[in-house]
Amino acid sequence: MTDHSYNFTRAITRRPAASIVSGLRARDIGTPDLDQMLRDHAAYVAALKSTGAEVVELPPLNEFPDAVFVEDTALCLPQGAVLMRPGAASRAGEVDHMEPVLRDCFEDIRKIDGPGFIDGGDILVTGHEILVGRSERTDAAGVAELAAVVSDWGYKLREVFTPEGVLHFKTDCSLLDAETVLSTRRLEASGCFEGYRVLNTTEGEEAAANSIRFNQLVIMPAGFPRTAEMLSNAGFELVEINNTECAKLDGGMSCLSLRF
Repeated sequence: MTDHSYNFTRAITRRPAASIVSGLRARDIGTPDLDQMLRDHAAYVAALKSTGAEVVELPPLNEFPDAVFVEDTALCLPQGAVLMRPGAASRAGEVDHMEPVLRDCFEDIRKIDGPGFIDGGDILVTGHEILVGRSERTDAAGVAELAAVVSDWGYKLREVFTPEGVLHFKTDCSLLDAETVLSTRRLEASGCFEGYRVLNTTEGEEAAANSIRFNQLVIMPAGFPRTAEMLSNAGFELVEINNTECAKLDGGMSCLSLRF
């Protein structure tokens, strides 16, 4: 049996726009280099395609500096897609640009209408449930509205809490297989992964937690050798992608694609 939480036939990405230098950031650690980001993005798309998946590459959206982070706009499941309601006001319009793309891919499209907010970066779909982290970008009302939508499709949604100072739930975790999660120690300490096999990022390499399992590959940010060695020893096939520029905008591997 294939597991839809990490086996995919399609992905949607969006090329970075020149305006990305004005993207949102929790703290300023430098302005992204657009040329480097374009090279990194191309390597990321190539990694997705190397698994045999079809990858839609959308054009840049200059009026939305953060639009490269397509994951926040929607949740894609086998039964349909749910359009999110981003917690950052400057990103609300990105959903309108994604809607027609998803309507070409899914018959059933639902929408978070509000008043709550929810970002895709706070949602982790595992082999048997959907975990949603409350964060600065996702509130209780947004979680409750999504829970009602996915229950129609037979999913159990569980609300968890993202540690203080962590932008999104998936900043600190990712799915490695149906039962295994890669997590920072600070997030695991919250107890949210009880019942899962948890592998921890190495101390000082917490940013490696934002990786993705995409078919046979674990695509992870480069520059975290001890965590990479641990994952490789655990039997995972890795592709490492430079993420220095996206990291300046709190972005990582999961943020850059919608996978279904």
